[in-house]
Amino acid sequence: MTDTRRRVKVYTLNEDRQWDDRGTGHVSSCYVERLKGMSLLVRAESDGSLLLESKINPNTAYQKQQDTLIVWSEAENYDLALSFQEKAGCDEIWEKICQVQGKDPSVDITQDLVDESEEERFDDMSSPGLELPSCELSRLEEIAELVASSLPSPLRREKLALALENEGYIKKLLEIFHVCEDLENIEGLHHLYEIIKGIFLLNRTALFEVMFSEECIMDVIGCLEYDPSLSQSRKHREFLTKTAKFKEVIPISDPELKQKIHQTYRVQYIQDMVLPTPSVFEENMLSTLHSFIFFNKVEIVGMLQEDEKFLTDLFAQLTDEATDEEKRQELVNFLKEFCAFSQTLQPQNRDAFFKTLSNMGILPALEVILGMDDAQVRSAATDIFSYLVEYNPSMVREFVMQEAQQNDDDILLINLIIEHMICDTDPELGGAVLLMGLLRTLVDPENMLATANKTEKTEFLGFFYKHCMHVLTAPLLANTTEDKPSKGNATLDVGLIKAVECQYDFQTAQLLALILELLTFCVEHHTYHIKNYIINKDILRRVLVLMASKHAFLALCALRFKRKIIGLKDEFYNRYIMKSFLFEPVVKAFLNNGSRYNLMNSAIIEMFEFIRVEDIKSLTAHVIENYWKALEDVDYVQTFKGLKLRFEQQRERQDNPKLDSMRSILRNHRYRRDARTLEDEEEMWFNTDEDDMEDGEAVVPPSDKTKNDEDIMDPISKFMERKKLKETEEKEVLLKTNLSGRQSPSFKLSFSSGTKSNLTSQSSASNLPGSPGSPGSPGSPGSPGSVSKSTSQMAAITTKGGLVGLVDYPDDDEEDDEDEDKEETLPLSKKAKLESS
Repeated sequence: MTDTRRRVKVYTLNEDRQWDDRGTGHVSSCYVERLKGMSLLVRAESDGSLLLESKINPNTAYQKQQDTLIVWSEAENYDLALSFQEKAGCDEIWEKICQVQGKDPSVDITQDLVDESEEERFDDMSSPGLELPSCELSRLEEIAELVASSLPSPLRREKLALALENEGYIKKLLEIFHVCEDLENIEGLHHLYEIIKGIFLLNRTALFEVMFSEECIMDVIGCLEYDPSLSQSRKHREFLTKTAKFKEVIPISDPELKQKIHQTYRVQYIQDMVLPTPSVFEENMLSTLHSFIFFNKVEIVGMLQEDEKFLTDLFAQLTDEATDEEKRQELVNFLKEFCAFSQTLQPQNRDAFFKTLSNMGILPALEVILGMDDAQVRSAATDIFSYLVEYNPSMVREFVMQEAQQNDDDILLINLIIEHMICDTDPELGGAVLLMGLLRTLVDPENMLATANKTEKTEFLGFFYKHCMHVLTAPLLANTTEDKPSKGNATLDVGLIKAVECQYDFQTAQLLALILELLTFCVEHHTYHIKNYIINKDILRRVLVLMASKHAFLALCALRFKRKIIGLKDEFYNRYIMKSFLFEPVVKAFLNNGSRYNLMNSAIIEMFEFIRVEDIKSLTAHVIENYWKALEDVDYVQTFKGLKLRFEQQRERQDNPKLDSMRSILRNHRYRRDARTLEDEEEMWFNTDEDDMEDGEAVVPPSDKTKNDEDIMDPISKFMERKKLKETEEKEVLLKTNLSGRQSPSFKLSFSSGTKSNLTSQSSASNLPGSPGSPGSPGSPGSPGSVSKSTSQMAAITTKGGLVGLVDYPDDDEEDDEDEDKEETLPLSKKAKLESS
């Protein structure tokens, strides 16, 4: 939609009684079937999404303010406002609302009739208007009672407000106020307090405009000084006229603007200091007062922005070296408040506001201010800088890259920000935390722009790592100074670490933690820039010195930094870690932590568990080869034993490359078979009578694969023959050592001492083709692997799936479990067949 008349901004009033911007769109009124009535619809101009869908309720009070605002309440404590770009659009929608509610469009407020009895409603409708008592000193009590009695009824509130407007009643009341003060009539002053407070609760814009006018506002404040609940009157007028001073840091030539600033300050003072804290029932009655202040601030910002002479003088004095420190502080504080006021602007107006400030040179001015010694001035400048970064980080990045071509690194704006973060004197580092958040926003690639001609990410990150990163990491490097270990030496000097630890206190530890947090963010979101910096500057080794810190949070920050690097699974990082033996500080911290079950313990175990689960081979081998002796006794988790198993599997595959390829062949043959075929083959196998088999003949079930059995079994037989000699020698050693020792990782050897699970006879075992002790086994002259008949314990190669000599790999745990469960359910005779086969 291009109709600017209906272009609106939607606002909602939050819990802090501040207006929140909900978006810009176009408003329309139409019948909504779901809501069963005419409704106001606002659709976002960006994507057409629905920002607002509100039924025009006949009982809802709508208020028209300042020609371009419509304000109303929906449910309890939920206020809405539509701010129109043009007055014509506001008038058009107001007529629709009044048409639905049966009101005259000339009124500025519509009222509901809820919470009124039939008798009250009849009485109100029968009387054309509310007649006010004559404004006299003797009738103040009667007037106060009338106002108090009208507040509970919405219709009576409206009639009272209209009567006060039409008769100029407020000015007459203020004249009586002067009389009461002159006569020191305290009772009359107490009545006037109740009357004026009640008028505020009428929540009427037209009445506020009268009360907040230049001639009336101070008298209104005077009336509110005489609270009957207080024993002594307050001196609000004295504070506003004598204590509070209006400072024009730059002379304001526009009298209307000056009057608007005075008015806004005084109304804000009334809201915050003069009026009593509203009760739960009165809170919504002051919504118009909040709106009045809010939109006044919008007007002030707009009027200042349009005054080019004013802004030109402001920035000229800010950057002028001849400006004295007190004057400069006032200028900076004004600019800070000016930027704070801008947060009330609609997005398009805020865009224009910050563009105006940018064109006026706000960033060079901040650079000058941040280089000053005055801490208060620098603090205000930091707040201004935060407004700019939050609004448009690209504008800030563009400026700092341009100034890098002209200035030295020491006076660059970002480096000044980093220095202020490092030198924050607050024990809690409140300012440093804020500045770190701003730096994080600036280096975040997610809010960087990419165009056809240039990529902001590439350009800015290149600039940042060249000109700024060394400033950021300076405290880290200064507090982790140590002699670099000689090449291949993984041992860190413990005494040196303790000396380094003593160099910094708690505040410095907090600062280092902030720096590490930002570096961790860079590792996650930047690619080669941070990688090159870490490797070339040996940053990780210096960071891991902090693992020995007495400050647990700092040690965990160092560990988190390394964990983020390992999580990338980048072999460049891995080679750097292994070359410099950078697991040693972590292992030492783990061992020093002992049996304590804390965050350090869990975080270190999680890091090693990640390496195991993700099967990072290079790091697995490095950890086991260098630190296994220190970790092998940790048995309350299986992480380190799992790493050892991974390592052994890797080494086995390296030693026997053909074994790995053979496993894939077997797996392909096994897994590609249909489940139903397997069931049929197993049924046939178990139905086969033992007597039907020839001695030494293994039953191999037929397969329905296109690939025949000979093609599959031929490489298996050859492989098994090559392994016979080695296997028999291993078995002989095992038998000589009473079956103690380590099993071969390539085969699962089962030893049985009972006759039920042994082979049925020695002769059948010796006649089995492929048996280690068979006379026909190749490479076994003299039967080196044979076992005497008197030997009661035998080694049998367990077969799986009915295949002879099928190899059982260590990492096929799930399949092994299934096969073992299946064997447990077999009859003894079938078990013997399986073993003998």
